[in-house]
Amino acid sequence: MLDKKTPEEIQILREGGKILGQILRQLAEDVTVGNTGKNLNAKAEELIKQAGAMPSFKNYQGFPDALCVSINEAVVHGIPNDRPFVEGDLVGIDIGIKYKGLYTDTAMTVGVGKIDKKAQQLLEVTKKSLDIAIDQLKIGAYISDIGQAIEKYVKPYGYGIVRDLAGHGVGRQVHEDPSIPNYYLGKKSVKIYDGMVIAIEPMLIMGGDWRIKTASNKWDVISKDGSLTAHFEHSIAITENGPIILTE
Repeated sequence: MLDKKTPEEIQILREGGKILGQILRQLAEDVTVGNTGKNLNAKAEELIKQAGAMPSFKNYQGFPDALCVSINEAVVHGIPNDRPFVEGDLVGIDIGIKYKGLYTDTAMTVGVGKIDKKAQQLLEVTKKSLDIAIDQLKIGAYISDIGQAIEKYVKPYGYGIVRDLAGHGVGRQVHEDPSIPNYYLGKKSVKIYDGMVIAIEPMLIMGGDWRIKTASNKWDVISKDGSLTAHFEHSIAITENGPIILTE
């Protein structure tokens, strides 16, 4: 079921999204050689508590932590562990909070130290594809325009666009309708309307194969070909005055 948020709810989401964006930036600064996902998760929990919010991922469908930490071939849902980050790693950090009863969600992928040019391009293209997706958010346009724009931009680079995972509505719950694929399904879908709040999250695989699989820990979603991945995400509200990037 599609949901419409009121201006008052969008204001709360802006407050929560600003907090979440600040937390993500602080965590990104700690993606350094020798640090670990477990350390990042501990800091995330502390920062969320200090902000008067609650971690929305912790215990969601059984996920054990406040933060997803997905390294290299892991696209999303990585469980934080004690493996030290090493020079050249790509580390995806994905986080959500509940603030004043409403949810926001955001993610980015960070290079550890000096990364090679191919990895840097993957990060830049994934981030740019999110920006291009947000540009499609006009009242009366279609959710399918998002995936079509992402696919058109990414295709010349030869990256795989993950098909089995998608963006989603957000706000009253961690995940809501509609589903937001990062590629074009071949037909128009849900119309974009005033008061819609969504999380857009392009996920790209360097090797060109879009297929994924689940690791032995039952959580980390990894590229089937074992190649590097990247993931960026913002929560966005659509209003008559244009889209508001809540988690910027």
